[in-house]
Amino acid sequence: MTVIPLLPIFHKLNRLFFDGSLVQESGPVVSVRWSDNRLKTTAGFYKRIKINGISRSEIVLSKPVLKDLSIVEIESTLCHEMIHAWIDRILNVKEIHGANFLMKMHQINSKQNNFQINIRHNFPVRRNQLKYEGKCSYCGEIYLYRKRLKNLACKKCCNLFFEGNWDQKCLIIFSNN
Repeated sequence: MTVIPLLPIFHKLNRLFFDGSLVQESGPVVSVRWSDNRLKTTAGFYKRIKINGISRSEIVLSKPVLKDLSIVEIESTLCHEMIHAWIDRILNVKEIHGANFLMKMHQINSKQNNFQINIRHNFPVRRNQLKYEGKCSYCGEIYLYRKRLKNLACKKCCNLFFEGNWDQKCLIIFSNN
């Protein structure tokens, strides 16, 4: 399936579930686009960046993940990301899947039965194998990773012994495989 235009869906969802608040006189307060082919493990994301004092927001949906799925999955994913945009741009609150998100998600899900918004999707995604072994230098526990990462610390040890703060004592050391 070829990718469908997202802006008409955005405007429909904005009108139905966000009281038109994601569009101002000059247009949408957030841009909406398909990803290039690199976004392969998540269905979409919302981000806000500030460049030279000017704030821009965008919703990006994954072409590789969503292109062969139905309009229902595309609408659900876009609406999920629109909730993030609404919380950030309209409510002016910094949260991910907190109380505001859950409230709006439940509100939208109860208003209609075309699609359901969830916090996580179960769309088919190809993930690379877990092929690197990392060992916590504090507790000795071994974890598997898709790639080697620098300055990674054992979350369990940081939480237990360092009040949730990153500490070099908990550094993950990768074996030479």
